[in-house]
Amino acid sequence: MLLWVVVGSSLLLSLVLPFGLKPILQKLGVLDIPNERSSHTSVVIRGVGITVAVGIVVGLLLSLLTGLVPVDRSVVLIVLAILSAAAVLGWIEDYRGLSIRLRALIQLTIGAVGTTALAWTIGQSYWWVPIGALAVAAYVNAANFMDGINGISGLHGVLVGVFYSVAGMLVGQFWLTVAGLVVAAAFAGFLPWNLGRGFVFLGDVGSYLLGASIAGMAVAGLLAGVYLEYLLSPVLIYLADTFITFLRRVRAGDRWYASHREHVYQRLTDVGLTHVQSALVVTACSALVGAAGFVLATAPAPLAIVCSVFAAAVVALYIYSPKLLARRRLIPADG
Repeated sequence: MLLWVVVGSSLLLSLVLPFGLKPILQKLGVLDIPNERSSHTSVVIRGVGITVAVGIVVGLLLSLLTGLVPVDRSVVLIVLAILSAAAVLGWIEDYRGLSIRLRALIQLTIGAVGTTALAWTIGQSYWWVPIGALAVAAYVNAANFMDGINGISGLHGVLVGVFYSVAGMLVGQFWLTVAGLVVAAAFAGFLPWNLGRGFVFLGDVGSYLLGASIAGMAVAGLLAGVYLEYLLSPVLIYLADTFITFLRRVRAGDRWYASHREHVYQRLTDVGLTHVQSALVVTACSALVGAAGFVLATAPAPLAIVCSVFAAAVVALYIYSPKLLARRRLIPADG
């Protein structure tokens, strides 16, 4: 019962707080102005990820204050610190902007300090620190790059949060179950505000929060002994889309960090899918790969091979889906 009170609090806060935050953001001028590389055509309020952050922070704090999480409380606090620091950085970027180098340095610092604290708390080697720092910085940027159409980030937060909560149950890490459900609930509360016509956007505060929440839980989970397949498989589509697009832009001599419309999910909208349809494709493929990864983690060799091939096929199908859809509809597809 207490678990659902905590999760429900995160959902309710994320769902209700935008009513009060929207006029404040509008007055501050925190707006997303569309350009030729945008997937929307009208001025939209951004920065509403603040309400998702409040939902997650309150939910995790309640899980500690109520005794819902009886052990590994320090792990929850460190994950909370990681995602909170990333959200603050995202808000600064939304409100006034920062240079790319400074953002990258702060992201790496957040990851390094957070992983150091986790390694000390869990009793793991400090050799994990550079890996954790890169993981946090990389996924914060991946979530930011992938936050380009309505619904995609909210659905990703719900999906990965649920997968991680199940992973926590399977390996006896109750803190991960609670944290995963809190993250899923908070992003679910944001979806009605963004899905469909896209009344508001998460902004960098929300996309940084999403990336840091997932990366923080993943790093903590890995150091605590959670199977890598449980942690990696639900985010593999996001990583593949980001990495393939990065390689394509580098090979073309483009600035990889500049705004563009070359991600797979963006190209899907260019060949006829709506924002919601494209976001659902990403989510469905992530769910399929995630399910395969969960079976793969403990499956005997023959079944493990089948799951690996299936997951690889889903990733490949997703990467090539814009071209396949364009051919079917006789629409030219770039890339």
